[in-house]
Amino acid sequence: MEVLPSLAMVAVECSHVVISILFKAASLKGLSYYNFIAYCYVLGTLVFTLLVFFRNTVFPPLKFPLISRLCLLGITGYLGMICAYKGIELGSPTLASAISNLTPAFTFILAVSFRMEKVEWRRTATQAKIIGTITSISGALVMTLYKGPKVISSSPWTSSSSSVPQLQSTLHSSRSNWIVGGILEVIAYLLYSLWYVIQAQVMKIYPEEIAVTFFYNLSVALLAIPVCLIAEPQLSSWRLTHSISVVAVLYAGLFGFSFSSCVHTWGVRLKGPVFVAVFKPSSIVIAAVLSATFLGEALYLGSVIGAVIITSGLYAVLWGKAKEAREMGEDDESCGLSRLGLGPSSSDDGVPLLQPAKL
Repeated sequence: MEVLPSLAMVAVECSHVVISILFKAASLKGLSYYNFIAYCYVLGTLVFTLLVFFRNTVFPPLKFPLISRLCLLGITGYLGMICAYKGIELGSPTLASAISNLTPAFTFILAVSFRMEKVEWRRTATQAKIIGTITSISGALVMTLYKGPKVISSSPWTSSSSSVPQLQSTLHSSRSNWIVGGILEVIAYLLYSLWYVIQAQVMKIYPEEIAVTFFYNLSVALLAIPVCLIAEPQLSSWRLTHSISVVAVLYAGLFGFSFSSCVHTWGVRLKGPVFVAVFKPSSIVIAAVLSATFLGEALYLGSVIGAVIITSGLYAVLWGKAKEAREMGEDDESCGLSRLGLGPSSSDDGVPLLQPAKL
């Protein structure tokens, strides 16, 4: 069933856009990204500790293959977070959403390199996945580079609000920091792509989403706290002095990061890393819609065209994944019939395995 995983991934991207906007506003009020990540993953660890306790989760034997991959998962995720939120601090949520469109390409290349995705150029499913990935990235580039005429003007009821212009001003940075922020975002989404691949390997060893997400949140929290104490030695930096900082930490820690980590872990186990990564380009569509709806920003033709292209690309990848799953199911069924002597024979004389006995 493709609908439920697809809806879950879109919901995760909506959550990521909201977190980015909240963090950008909070960072301009003095919230450090070191403190933000530490707070969020401590809260996430508490959430999943309760879930593990109430579900009576049985943990697997912590052998080296599993421990090493869990540690690598935590390190990769934490480094990706540091680069991503420093990039948002220097750039903007829109810049982060635009660069996130590189994630499907990065993930596809890594998945092929680690032999997690089959590349058979003559198969329709492979062609659909490749074309869909390229199409999604192209649509995101259209939204980023082409503005076009206005389709929907800015909303008067939102533009008249005194808080909206103030929030809009917090979402932009000087161009001197824009390039550095963009480079950090590219590094972040390369690390996120590697995170998806490592996550797929972890789920092969231990396919339990809640427990794996608990270990991931715990490992990132154990990394984030000492790093934060070194980077922000003044204890006053831990105080959340503004309401927007409190809202950002509570939303991201109790819901945003916990929800996305669990859904991504489930999606990687169910559909593979490329399926999860291909939804990243939808974040820029979501960012444009949220900005037009809640911030009163105008909606331009480039955003509409780009959204249509991205949607077409996502559909092509999902169709390719579904067709690949059907073909694999048919192959497995035919192999099983052959082993039972009920399928076509590969013998040279063409005589079927099941034939009437000669009297």
